[in-house]
Amino acid sequence: MSERQNQQQEKEAPENAGLFAGVRGTAVKILNRIERTDSYLDKLLDYELKNSEISGPDKALLYEIVHGVVRWTGRLDWILSGFYKGQFSKALPLMKNALRVALYQIMFLDKVPEYAAVNEAVEFVKKFQGQKPADITNAILRNIARNKNSLRYPDPEENLIGYYSAYYSHPQWMVKRWLSRYGREGAEKLMIANNERPYLTLRINQLKVNPAEFLRLMDSVNLKYSTGLYIPEYCRLHNLTNISSWEYFAQGYFAIQDESAGLACRLLDVEPGMRVLDMCAAPGGKSAYLADLMGNSGEITALDYFESRLNLLHQNNERLGVTNVKTIATDALEHTAEPYDRVLLDAPCTGFGTFSKKPDIKWKKELVDIHNVSKIQSQLLNKAATLVKDDGVIVYSTCTIEPDENFEIVRKFLAAHPDFRLEDASPFVPAGVTDENGCVQTLPHIHKADGAFAARLRKLPKNEKV
Repeated sequence: MSERQNQQQEKEAPENAGLFAGVRGTAVKILNRIERTDSYLDKLLDYELKNSEISGPDKALLYEIVHGVVRWTGRLDWILSGFYKGQFSKALPLMKNALRVALYQIMFLDKVPEYAAVNEAVEFVKKFQGQKPADITNAILRNIARNKNSLRYPDPEENLIGYYSAYYSHPQWMVKRWLSRYGREGAEKLMIANNERPYLTLRINQLKVNPAEFLRLMDSVNLKYSTGLYIPEYCRLHNLTNISSWEYFAQGYFAIQDESAGLACRLLDVEPGMRVLDMCAAPGGKSAYLADLMGNSGEITALDYFESRLNLLHQNNERLGVTNVKTIATDALEHTAEPYDRVLLDAPCTGFGTFSKKPDIKWKKELVDIHNVSKIQSQLLNKAATLVKDDGVIVYSTCTIEPDENFEIVRKFLAAHPDFRLEDASPFVPAGVTDENGCVQTLPHIHKADGAFAARLRKLPKNEKV
């Protein structure tokens, strides 16, 4: 069933009238849709924040509850399974999500009284399923609340994977994979970082304002921030805030973008006047930063398969004052043109470096997804090789930490393309963000940024080719 059909069904069903009212009802509605459709959290939440009657602090609470429940689903479900009579996994989605919403508030939100969280869940379930399920909900939640300081998890000495999966709320297959790669301490730190509330990073748009002036504007409205860890035209807000409502957002003084995304653009080393291709451009954050680095001169061609996504890119570029980006709605594998000076392939990936901001990804993806997307990544990189000039540069980048999607793709490409060389990223990016292969690799628990990868590949001039 499509998301539009789901919304229509809920709207038309008379028994659902008023069921999803308020912050917690809306939270359950969003969580139900995440569970039964392929819709993503950020889009569903954005829709509700824009179209519901929820306002002010309640919007912040809705964001906190939905993100929190999805982030901690593994731990919440472990606890609920221990107190639920029968198999919790087989309970109706609405019942499960009402319990998760209440339990998240009990376990993680000090400002919400426990009795309020319990009572809301009980009334919600009563309205939907009747008195008996409501009584069960009441008994489960009050029992957990009484025992929340003595809850038991798998014994890490007997079942480390089970313990990490339940306590740090990650799928077991992922825990196993990371334990073998990072070891016990590294895997634990990575999962802790993944579960941190997301931070908001701004890229100062130097086409409109210089960084010093922008920071003075931030000071003038008492926005607390830190300057970028790696790139001077970035800054990080200390608190999540509705920054897009600030007048200087509409005026294009800044974009919302993680510093890890900026590193791939820096690695491309663009210059004013160049012809640049952004193969998988939408929503356009990297194209806009490349335009900034090029001083709005030269030409950037931005490709995306969906016209609707390119429309969002157009709107964003208009706000930022970007004038040197042209868009083409096409399959990147079908694109033909005179060779470019630079090609950015920000490839489709599993997104395993972005769990802090997009916690639903860890529950929607399976091990097979890594294998499937790596095929597409290789196809796109092979295509990029046909679109770059001799002595030109391709940057291959992702927002994942999985080697199968990162250096393995590059290694296979180099084996099949002797006319390309992997260049050391160190001269182009700040110290501390490169790995043993000379590629950019950030990890959330080490770099305090999204997990991301970027490799710089130079096509040899004719006189250097073997």
